Amino acid sequence: MDDINRKKHWETVYETKNPDQVSWTQEIPKTSLDFISSLGVTKDAKIIDIGGGDSKLVDYLLEKGFENITVLDISEKAIEKAQKRLGDKAKKVNWIISDILDFQPATTFDIWHDRASFHFLTTDQQISKYINLATKSVKGFMIIGTFSTDGPKKCSGLEIKQYNEQALTDEFKNDFEKITCVTEDHKTPFDTTQNFLFCSFKKKEIL
Repeated sequence: MDDINRKKHWETVYETKNPDQVSWTQEIPKTSLDFISSLGVTKDAKIIDIGGGDSKLVDYLLEKGFENITVLDISEKAIEKAQKRLGDKAKKVNWIISDILDFQPATTFDIWHDRASFHFLTTDQQISKYINLATKSVKGFMIIGTFSTDGPKKCSGLEIKQYNEQALTDEFKNDFEKITCVTEDHKTPFDTTQNFLFCSFKKKEIL
């Protein structure tokens, strides 16, 4: 799927469906919050949520006092929904509408968080481009959540790439050191279960 069709697909999803009609909705993104908390960064740490859409992670990060939050999503409609939900608090967030593969950050980040965007990249070229971007953009930590090998093979009608701990670690091993990985069952709004793999990584120091 090319860039234009990818954008069109996600704009349609967020235009036509409410949070209780999409599988990835979480009332409380507990695993992501636990991972971020475990990294021990200060409240002024620069955090980016890749493919954040209208996820509530940003709500909880603001509540916890984080001051430098960026949310990136390919869908303008998704970001509009999040901004509307947050009201005046939305002004505290840096919102970016971009396909991750076209993203050209003007800064580096202390935490790069991605729940369920990376697994939509299914070609070697796409994966390589993402890894290069993350390597250049992250100065601290990275948290990646993907469907596990026990999870779905598709999401929102699109093919995804499943990962186990070894495979995900191997993708980033040149520049990132794995901290820890967990699997979790995510219960969708329509009572099905999806198995996720979450891993945290630390950027390797350049010798």
